[in-house]
Amino acid sequence: MDLYKKKALTNVLIFCLLTIVLYFVGYWLIFRLEKATPLMLSVGVAALLTCYFRNIKVSSLGWGWGEWKYQRMSFVIPLAFISISYVIIWSLGLAGWYNADFLLETKEQYNLKDWNDINIVILHFFITATITFILTLPSALGEEIAWRGFLVPELSKFMTFTSVALTSGFLWAVWHWPVIFAGFYGNNDAPITYLLFMFSAYVMGWTMIMTYLRYKTNSLWTAVIFHMSGNVFMQKFFTPLSLEKANSYWFIDEFGVVPVIVVLIFALYFWKRGSKEFGQTDLTQ
Repeated sequence: MDLYKKKALTNVLIFCLLTIVLYFVGYWLIFRLEKATPLMLSVGVAALLTCYFRNIKVSSLGWGWGEWKYQRMSFVIPLAFISISYVIIWSLGLAGWYNADFLLETKEQYNLKDWNDINIVILHFFITATITFILTLPSALGEEIAWRGFLVPELSKFMTFTSVALTSGFLWAVWHWPVIFAGFYGNNDAPITYLLFMFSAYVMGWTMIMTYLRYKTNSLWTAVIFHMSGNVFMQKFFTPLSLEKANSYWFIDEFGVVPVIVVLIFALYFWKRGSKEFGQTDLTQ
C-alpha cells in the first residue's frame, strides 16, 4: 500500500476511534435529553474532528448539490421500496390495512375529528412528506456528514465501489447495534439475533444505493435526502398505519424480512450499475 492509501486508511481508523469515544457521549445524552438526535450528531462530530486533526478540508465532504434529478431520485427511491414492501405485507395479510386507532389519534392531533379515514391518510402522507421530512434534517445530516460525506470518499482512495459500499454499510449497521441490544431500537418480540441480522441487511441495502448516488453526484445531499425519506416514510407513515397481527413483527418495519428482501433487490440493481460505472474510482480525484 502506497503512502496515499496508508494516509487514507489512517484517516478512517482515527474516525472510527473518535466515533467510538463520542458514541458514549451521545448515548449518555439520550437519557439527559430524551432524544436520539445527539447520538446521530455524534458521528458527524467525529468526522469533523478527523478532518481537523488530519488537515482534511471540510469543503471536500460533498456539499455541492449536483443534478436535481438525483436529489429527486433520493427522495423517491426509499418511498418506492417501502411502498412496495407494505403493499406486499398488506396483500399477504402479514399486517392489516389499516390501523383505525392510529388514524383516530392522528385526527385528534390535527384537530380534524370529522374527517373521514381516507382523507386523513392523504393529509398525513402529505405532512409526512413535507413538514416531518424537513424536521429530520439535523439528525440525518449529522449522520451523513460522517458516513457518506467523510467515510465513503476516504474508503474510495483504496477500495473498489463494491468494497466501499459494503464496508461503510457494515460500519453503519454496527454503529446501531448497541441501541438495539439495549432495547431502544427495534421490537421486544423477535430474537435479538434476528433484529441485528435483518436491520444490518436492510441498512447495507440502503448503503449500496446511497453509495451509488454519492459516486454519481459527488454530493452529500443525495444521502441526506435518502436518509430522511427512508426514515419518515417507514417510521411515521407506513409502519404506524399498519394494523399489526400476532406475528407481524417478523415481516414489517426496518427489522422485518419483507422490506429487507425488497431493498436488497433494489440494491442489487444499483450494485450492478455502480460496479460497472465506477469500479476503482477515487472520489477525491
